[in-house]
Amino acid sequence: MTNRPRIHRMTKQRQMILEVLQNTKAHPTADWIYEQVRQAVPRISLGTVYRNLRVLKEMGDIQELNYGSTYSRFDGNPAPHYHFVCQDCGKVMDIDLPLLTDYDEQVAGTVGGQVDFHRMEFYGNCSDCLT
Repeated sequence: MTNRPRIHRMTKQRQMILEVLQNTKAHPTADWIYEQVRQAVPRISLGTVYRNLRVLKEMGDIQELNYGSTYSRFDGNPAPHYHFVCQDCGKVMDIDLPLLTDYDEQVAGTVGGQVDFHRMEFYGNCSDCLT
């Protein structure tokens, strides 16, 4: 048996989930995505949304953000970037900063290995929660 990469086709449901994610900056949960997609595809199940989110992640079309809570959030922007997480309301925002690629090389040298990617989040209070 060979280890060939899994090839997934872009189904109508998968495309709808991807479009919902690409059209929001909210970094939503699977439940929120399900509610949005269900407006256009009333018979879709929550399980189908979860399966398609997993496939979209495997395909590299989305990111799954897990901050140690009981649920993940999803990002329709698969390009490497940083996030700010509000500790009061839980809002997750993209941060437009240059990637620290120098650190990848430094860490690789320190551990004697290879860094494929890194992830960095900033935590604090958003402007809405400060007012």
